[in-house]
Amino acid sequence: QVHLVESGGGLVQAGGSLRLSCIASGSIFTINRMAWYRQAPGKGRDLIGEIDSADRTNYANSDEGRFTISRGTDKSTIYLQVDNLKTEDTAIYYCSAETVSVRFWGQGAQVTISS
Repeated sequence: QVHLVESGGGLVQAGGSLRLSCIASGSIFTINRMAWYRQAPGKGRDLIGEIDSADRTNYANSDEGRFTISRGTDKSTIYLQVDNLKTEDTAIYYCSAETVSVRFWGQGAQVTISS
């Protein structure tokens, strides 16, 4: 079992930056890949990008390079840096952890961008 907790959400002005954190606990040695998703109001959950056990990252789309996923030195924490925030970035941001058999989800972090 893997437990994920996101933090760092809140209300941010457009044009600013935000860094979300996701701390994994439990059987973290079983995790192959972690990822960030987001779900805007009234829409589905979309992949932002992922990071594998070798710290290689892969992003769903270019999005002008505004999203950066990284891992902390303790290896159980990943981050999502979002720069040049836009109002359309308003969403619930979710962290996920994938093992060979199951995907775990965090509870989500609300991010609201004001114009």
